[in-house]
Amino acid sequence: MKALLSLTACLICLARSVAAQDVVIIGEIHDNPAHHAEQAARVAAIAPAALVFEMLTPEQAAAITPANRAAENTLRAALGWDDTGWPDFSMYFPIFAAAPQARIFGAGVTRETARVAMEQGFDTLIGQEDTARFSLDAPPPPDQQAAREALQMRAHCDALPETLLPGMVRVQRLRDAMLVRAAITAHDATGGPVVVITGNGHARRDWGVPALLARAAPGLDVIAIGQAEDGHPLPGSFDEVISAPAPARDDPCEAFN
Repeated sequence: MKALLSLTACLICLARSVAAQDVVIIGEIHDNPAHHAEQAARVAAIAPAALVFEMLTPEQAAAITPANRAAENTLRAALGWDDTGWPDFSMYFPIFAAAPQARIFGAGVTRETARVAMEQGFDTLIGQEDTARFSLDAPPPPDQQAAREALQMRAHCDALPETLLPGMVRVQRLRDAMLVRAAITAHDATGGPVVVITGNGHARRDWGVPALLARAAPGLDVIAIGQAEDGHPLPGSFDEVISAPAPARDDPCEAFN
């Protein structure tokens, strides 16, 4: 009976994500091939009018044409993917191929833009109006700020100087805002549905892209899907969490030991 109820719950979640007419956010751990395979399967089922990628800047997205997106190597070259620092493009290309007619939007933050956000804040980057629209005009509540800083410290092997943590949090909040702006732009341009491909931290409902969308575009129906590894819980809240095995990987903190 429990297995049947679990299966029923999963089918309901999948039906909701397939039927969504507005925005479906699908998180990932960036180097997990199974997460990208799941994203490609969901995209094929949803058949979105638009795809938004955290991994692409708007300029990269604008360089995509029907001709160069038809083959993996051609699209990889057109995007300059190998110089971006993201994991191998072979994991991401099936997501593009799963919705060949979808318009592609980029929400990526360049290293230079991230540096400005760390040092100066947001106004010079997106203007005061969008700073307020995307909830960047005030710091997070103290408990959220502390939690965000702790996550950044953990993600960097507890090796960051504490003075850098507020700036790192500002960069993550800017990434959230750019994903929200791209999702709204994509929905306005196409009518949806829109699928957003991003890391789990941006997909979380409590303070990520869904939370900002609820304030900036409350009329949109938003579904947030997180992807865990080996059944471990994800920080934050989601409409659905699925899990896959963790790939073999080197310990990224070994250099600090």
